[in-house]
Amino acid sequence: MPDAVYPGTFDPFTPGHRDVVDRVRHLFDRVVVLVAINPEKEPAATQAQRLAALRASLPASWSNVGVAAWAGLTVAYCREHHAGVIVRGVRNHTDMLYEYQLAAVNQELGVTTLLVPARPELARVSSTALRI
Repeated sequence: MPDAVYPGTFDPFTPGHRDVVDRVRHLFDRVVVLVAINPEKEPAATQAQRLAALRASLPASWSNVGVAAWAGLTVAYCREHHAGVIVRGVRNHTDMLYEYQLAAVNQELGVTTLLVPARPELARVSSTALRI
């Protein structure tokens, strides 16, 4: 099985994010939750704070799940670390349209994207809403 990368700003890491990781960790040898720097977003927590919070929230028994930070394109991380799949969670139709466009670009660059639909009970939770 290939390795997968689950990128996001994770400000904060929500129950929905955790659920995506829990579901995909069974599909791949290794899953890296990639705390990304997005110049279009202004996170409330620093990258170091987000990394620490994320690491603390993942069970030790999830031995094939790692956490890393990255400031470049996710595809570049995938190439450098030999990950063949980018995982993205989708909560609604708007997310799906946006993620589908990104997935097409990623595929052109040689990396497959797996879109994981949110569970209905978690679909309304967003990092932005939790910060307010």
